[in-house]
Amino acid sequence: MGAAGRSQTDVNRTAILAHLGAHGPASRAELARALDVSAALITQLTRDLLADGLLEELDEARSGGRPARMLGLVSHDITALGVKVAPDHLAFVEVGIDGVVRRSETRPFDAVSPLAVPHLTDLVAEFIAAGESDRLIGVGVGLPGTVAEQGIGVVDSTQLRWNQVPLGEQMRRALGLPVVVENNVNALTVAEQLYGQGRDFRNVLVVTVGNGVGAGLVADGVIVRGRAGGAGDLGHVPVREDGPLCQCGNRGCLEAIIGQAALVNDARSIRLLGEAEGIDELHGLADAGNDEACEIFAHAGQQLGRSLAGAVNLFAPDIVVLSGEGVEAWNHWSGPFERALRSALVPGKRGTTVAVERWQDDRWAQGAAALVLATPFDSQGVAGEQGRLVRERLVASIEARP
Repeated sequence: MGAAGRSQTDVNRTAILAHLGAHGPASRAELARALDVSAALITQLTRDLLADGLLEELDEARSGGRPARMLGLVSHDITALGVKVAPDHLAFVEVGIDGVVRRSETRPFDAVSPLAVPHLTDLVAEFIAAGESDRLIGVGVGLPGTVAEQGIGVVDSTQLRWNQVPLGEQMRRALGLPVVVENNVNALTVAEQLYGQGRDFRNVLVVTVGNGVGAGLVADGVIVRGRAGGAGDLGHVPVREDGPLCQCGNRGCLEAIIGQAALVNDARSIRLLGEAEGIDELHGLADAGNDEACEIFAHAGQQLGRSLAGAVNLFAPDIVVLSGEGVEAWNHWSGPFERALRSALVPGKRGTTVAVERWQDDRWAQGAAALVLATPFDSQGVAGEQGRLVRERLVASIEARP
């Protein structure tokens, strides 16, 4: 089976655990309907999960026909840690194997500090120590940048100003735990696919707007990573040939026009904001009806709509999910965005659903934790050796269960 097929199977297995954790015991037929997969695949996957000791067969249930054997989780106390890394803060969550967030925390962080990685590791260790779970099977990290292989975790990030940082290796050595590292939008896309508005669809485009602009694509149930994990750089689609300089070194990228720093710079250039003011103040001015502030957001919405139309025409998703810090001001983006998007879509795609999910740090971190929860089912996939190590910890936790 190819890597894409394995990734799809991994997410399906994780989705089974999440569904049973959220809704309680279910029959195989109920799981097949809820997850929109074939009965044959559910039979195969649940057989594997039963063999792994993660599921158990319970009493039979009857619903008008022949009795159906119910399946339930063996244990709810196995957990994974998820970390979202942003330039100025970290978000932590501890997530049960059922996908439920047990606890969360946000801490300030300076990504450009020479001691950024040791500081990150220390804060992760502190969060782990503050918890009560003794069945932590691994740590997932989501960050803005390119990660060629989750299980190795070497990071290139213009937002964090990191170049070939061996984050995975350094964290594994310091924590003594398996660590998988992934682009933060891909991690968020996993969370959307398992727990969010994308869970009922096979083809999902997740777009985030904030400091940067990113995209995660699920095609036929599989997250597309591209060469060296570099897929999804929607923010670096060229929009204007003579446009502003982007942090990537090119000119006229979408991110350099509609990212939060770009909007603030536009407001400062017309003296709408002072040097000490930022995106929150710009949002406040728009809420108060300031025409110039509203126009800045409207222009951003129009630019995003046209650029996103190109992605929708290319990939034909069932649904587009918009998220990120930028959607906090979505009422000022939405009108021009909708007009630009729909007018630039080809006729057969003009009805594509666009859902806005209010930005929450813990959803991003939850996606990073979900990466860990998926790795035990594929020790030779994108998580590589880390998948095997996570699986060993998972099996040991099950065997140690009272």
